Amino acid sequence: MSLYHTSTRLVRFGALLAVPMGLMVGCTDLKENPSSLITKDNFYKNTDEVLAGVAAVYANLRNQFEDYYAVQQVSSEEMVVPTRGSDWFDNGAWLELHRQGWTPTSVVGLREVNAIWNQMYAGVARANIVLEALETVTIPNKAAVVAELRALRAMFYLNLMDAYGGVPIATDTKVELRERKTRAEVFTFIETELRAARGDLPTSWPDQYGRVTRGAADAMLASLYINAQVYTGTVSATGLTRGTAKWTEALASAEAVLNSGTYTLEPNVKTNFAPNNQGSRENIFVVRSKAEDGLGFRRQWQALHYNSVSPGDGGWNGWAVVAETYRKFDAADLRRTQILAGNQLAIFGGAQVFDRQGNPLVFTVDIANITAATEGEGPRNYKYPVDPAKSGSWNGNDFVIYRLGEMVLIRAEALNELGRTADAITAINNLRARNFTPARPITVTSQADVRAAIFAERLFELFAEGKRRTDQVREGTYTSGTWFGKTATQGYKILLPIPQPQIDVNPKLTQNPGY
Repeated sequence: MSLYHTSTRLVRFGALLAVPMGLMVGCTDLKENPSSLITKDNFYKNTDEVLAGVAAVYANLRNQFEDYYAVQQVSSEEMVVPTRGSDWFDNGAWLELHRQGWTPTSVVGLREVNAIWNQMYAGVARANIVLEALETVTIPNKAAVVAELRALRAMFYLNLMDAYGGVPIATDTKVELRERKTRAEVFTFIETELRAARGDLPTSWPDQYGRVTRGAADAMLASLYINAQVYTGTVSATGLTRGTAKWTEALASAEAVLNSGTYTLEPNVKTNFAPNNQGSRENIFVVRSKAEDGLGFRRQWQALHYNSVSPGDGGWNGWAVVAETYRKFDAADLRRTQILAGNQLAIFGGAQVFDRQGNPLVFTVDIANITAATEGEGPRNYKYPVDPAKSGSWNGNDFVIYRLGEMVLIRAEALNELGRTADAITAINNLRARNFTPARPITVTSQADVRAAIFAERLFELFAEGKRRTDQVREGTYTSGTWFGKTATQGYKILLPIPQPQIDVNPKLTQNPGY
C-alpha cells in the first residue's frame, strides 16, 4: 500500500489530516490535554491508522520553511526585509530579526522565537504518540516505521538544539513538566537516536517519495557532526566556548551518503528546486508540496513583486537579498541567476513588469534605507521558480532539507580540518565545475584559506536553503559580522532566548545566558 494514498497520504503530509492533529502538540512541556478523543489507546490499531499518525508527524515538517527558515535567513547575511511604505513593517519584527535585536519578550521573541519552540515540540509530541502506540501494535515493516519516527523526532530536536541550545527531552506522552537538558546531552540523544534508526531505515521507500531513508539519517548525522564544536560547546553571556570536534564522524556520515549509490549530483543545480523537483536524483530529503491551497510551497511569494507573474498576479514584494551577499557571487556563476536583479520581465511570457506607479520595474542591488525602501529596491531570491500549475500563491516545488551538494561540502570541510586539504580542494572544485563554463576552480591552497573558501562555497551553493545562520555560527561571523542594516551584536545571540511564554508555564525552564 502506498502511504501517498492513505488519508491523502504523504504528499499532503498530514496538512489536512484532522485525525491526530489535536494530540498534545505545541506546548512547552507537552502538558496540554488532547483536544481530540483520538488517543493511542483507541486509535492506531491497523496500518492505515498508524500511517495516518505518521503523516501528521510529517505535516510538521512544513514548519521547516516557516519561522525556523525566517530566523535562519533574515538574521543572517543572506536576507533582509526592509519596510516598504506601509508594507512589511509588522510592528518592527523584520527589522528586529535582521538586526538580531530580539529579547524574550520582544516582537520576535513572542512571535518567531516562541513559534519555533511550539512547532518543533508539536512534531516531537506527534512522533511520541505514534511510537507509544506502536509498542502494542503489529503492522508490516514495523521496525522501519519506528526508525522513521525516531529519525523525524531527532530532526525536530536537532532544530531545537540549534536554535536554543539545551532543551527538555521527551520520549513519552507523560503529562509532566520537564527540566532542560544540557546542549551536549541533547547532542548525544540525537546522535544515539539517528545511529539506532539508520540500520532499520530503507535506502528508499518504493513509490513513497519523501519519507525518511537511511540516506536522510546519514545526512542528519553529517550535519550534526559538522557542527559538533558548536553543539557540544557552552554559551555564556560573552559568547561560545567550543566543544569537541567530530570531523572524522562528519566525514564518515557524508561519505556514507556519497558512496551509497542512491544519489548523484544533477548536471544543472536548478533541477533540485524546480516545480517538478520530485525527479531530482540529488535531493536526499525534502518537504513535499502540492500546487493546491494550503498544501503548496510559496517562499517565492515573499520576494517577488506584486506583478511579477503577470499584471495583478505576483508576490508580496518583501524579502530581498543583502547587497553585499549578492556581490559575492561571481558574475559567471550559474547560481547567481537564481537571484533576480535589474529590469524585470514577467515570469511567464516575458512581458515588461511595471511597478504600481506604472514605471518599468527594476530590482536594484542596493537599498538606500532599510526603513523606507521602494518597490524595486533589493535583488530577489528566486531559487524556487514559480510553478506553472500553481494554485494562487501555492506551488508544487518540494522544499529541500538535505541534498548531495551539501554532503560534498561537508566532506570537503571535514577533509580540510583533518589535514587533507588537497582532497578538500578537489571536492570543492568538482562541485563548482557544474556552475561555471569554463571551469573556475578555487586557487587557494593553505588550510585557513581553504576553510574560508568552503564557507564561501556554502553561501553560493546553499543560498536560500535555510542553512546560513547555522553556518555563520560555526564560522564565527554570525554576531560579530556586519552587513547592510546589521551591526555587531552580543556573542550570546548565537542562541535564541528560551521563549518567555514557555518559562511562564514551566518554571523548571531556565533562560539562556545574556537574556
